[in-house]
Amino acid sequence: MHASLTRQTVPWEAVLVLDGAEPGRLPPTIAADRRVRVLALPRPVGAACARNLGLSEVRTEFVNWADDDDVFPDWSLGVRLDAFTERLGWVAGYSEDLLPDGTTRLWECPTPPGFHDAGDVVTYWPRPQDTIPIGPTTILARTRLMRAAGGMGGLVQGEDYMAAVGVTALAPGVLLPLPVYKYRKHEGQMTRGARYDELELAARRHAHAFGHALRNTFVTARAA
Repeated sequence: MHASLTRQTVPWEAVLVLDGAEPGRLPPTIAADRRVRVLALPRPVGAACARNLGLSEVRTEFVNWADDDDVFPDWSLGVRLDAFTERLGWVAGYSEDLLPDGTTRLWECPTPPGFHDAGDVVTYWPRPQDTIPIGPTTILARTRLMRAAGGMGGLVQGEDYMAAVGVTALAPGVLLPLPVYKYRKHEGQMTRGARYDELELAARRHAHAFGHALRNTFVTARAA
């Protein structure tokens, strides 16, 4: 991830949250990069809490979640920044699975390309067990919007589902028909864990209910 950030076409800075890991384990190239600010948590707290604590340290106008084992295409941040207008709260795209042999496989989310008003995205997620409506790590959002949406919620997994439906419920945005994130497939992924499936549907049900309830609240308020 750090290597791909160094190839971006626009300035950036990163908050690297260490979930209970020792800062001394950082590779020297990352530790020496002044654009990377390290938040070392004293004990493991899980992805949702770690990312929410990291969000408090963000100083930029826009923010994008990213996992340390994934990759941004070189133009990823720039092409989405260029698509922003004053009206938009977020700009997203497609993602690609980066396979062990170096090839990629495009993943087109159920949400169609183009403009989407606040609350529209979650309508493309009819049931919790269905494919999630948009790739959470493909979303570049205004930082204030991400904070207003509550960040990552508090799930032990699927926490980024909460961020995706929350952000897209609170503001309009645009989905670009371009792959802006590479999700690296490997044996060390959390989704490959032996017990991952035990709570996946429960996490989806929670995020799904949150997204639809948020949308319904705003639809009702606009109709009043």
